[in-house]
Order: sequence, then C-alpha cells, then structure tokens
Amino acid sequence: MDNRKFLPLLVIAAFALFIVVGLSSSLFYKISPAERAVVFYTVSGELDKNNVIRPGWHMKAPWNTIYVYDVSEKKVEESMDVLDKNGLSISVDVSVRFTPMKDKIGEIQENFKSEYINVLVIPEVRSSVRQVMGRYTAEEIYSTKRSEVEGAIKDETSSVLSAEGNNVLMKALLIRAINLPAQIKQAIENKLQQEQEALAYQFRLDKEKSEAERKRIAAEGEAVANKIINSSLTNELLKMRGIEATIELSKSPNSKVVVIGGGDEGLPLILNNN
Repeated sequence: MDNRKFLPLLVIAAFALFIVVGLSSSLFYKISPAERAVVFYTVSGELDKNNVIRPGWHMKAPWNTIYVYDVSEKKVEESMDVLDKNGLSISVDVSVRFTPMKDKIGEIQENFKSEYINVLVIPEVRSSVRQVMGRYTAEEIYSTKRSEVEGAIKDETSSVLSAEGNNVLMKALLIRAINLPAQIKQAIENKLQQEQEALAYQFRLDKEKSEAERKRIAAEGEAVANKIINSSLTNELLKMRGIEATIELSKSPNSKVVVIGGGDEGLPLILNNN
C-alpha cells in the first residue's frame, strides 16, 4: 500500500484537530453553581436576556459573547456624612447585603452592564440613608429610634432595588456606627442618664406609695376585724369562755387553787399554780 496517498488526509485531519483544540476555549464554557450567564449574539447584535444559562458545561459559537454573573450574596460597606432633621452633620457607617435576581440577570446586563453594584446598589443605598436620616433628629438616630431608622432605610432601599428593571434583592441593611460631634454626643448621653435617673426615682416613689397603700388597707382591715370582735364579746360569751377554761384547768394534773365567783363577773380566779 502506498502511504503517500494517505499523507494529505493525515495532514488535513491533524490541521482540523489543531483548529478544534485551539478553538475549544471559545466553543465550550462552564457555569459554576454560584453563577448565571446570558449570551450576546454578535452577528445580530441582540442580547438573549430571557434565556438565562444555568450551571454546567455549554457550547457557543466562537464569535458570540457570554456575560457571566456571580449570583451569590454580596456585601457593600459605605461610610458617609448626612444631615439630621435639624441640619446637624452626622457620620454614619452602613453595611448592605444583597444578591441579583438569578432569573433576571439578562435585564441587569441590559440596563447596567456589569456595573450594577456601582451604578445601582451603592447610589440607592446612600440616597435612602440620607433621605431617612433627614427625617429624624441626631438624638433619635443615635439612641431612641435607631432600630426604627435602620428599618426605614432597609424598607426604602429594598423597594427601589427590587423594582421592575432593577432586579436586586436586598437581604439586610445594618447601621454599623453613628458618629456625632463630641459635644453633641456628650449632651445626648447626659440627657439619657438624667432620664434614667428620673425613671428610677419615679419607680421608688411608686413603690413607696404602693407600700403605704398596702399598709393603710391592712390597718383598715385589722380595725374592722377588731371592731367585729369587740362587738361580739358580750358578758354571757365571756362567762361561757371562763367556764370552758375552768373545765380545762380541772383536767390538768398540776395542783392549783381556783376560787369560783371571785371576779367582777363571777369568773374563776386562779390563785396559784404549783
């Protein structure tokens, strides 16, 4: 057999294999469990935003572009200066946790490209923080209504981020720190301390009033009881009790002298008890 006949075929096969291997990175791609992707068709110039590619191995035309998004939870920390209700400057640090909607990354790519965190999330968080804190005083933000302020910021930010066309879910928003001018902070803390002392003093007063009321009620009850007892102690009853007591004394083994009728009411008198 003349191997020279097969030489061109071998060259062509080797060249084809070289082309396939060289283009394999452009033909095949993998999406991890924490990722989603969409395809941009270069020839038609269209983004297939409704076809979200799920985890696994996939194949594409070399001239098309794949936009891959990390859909795991992310965290952004921001520090900013805001004004309270009275125009006082407050420095505040916040943390926000969020994730893109997995089935909406096509719309995110279309509206924000890959910059949705910088273009959408961070500006909206900062805007909500300023708007909400502008409705409260520094004292309320720092102490008495901190959780309410935090909840309002979260609700307003979440509403904007999850709106149609934005497609971002906010998981949590926390106020990490609130920094006030030293004099304002000290004044607020002094006021809070005075309020606590006033509450403690009021508690002691209420307790003392309650104790006084308890004693008054007890004394009135005892007086009523004594009045009832005194009204029931007739001469006949006293004589009867005296007779009962004499009978009990007679049962005692101890020697004694009992004079019957020696009292003013004719009751027994015990002279001695040996």
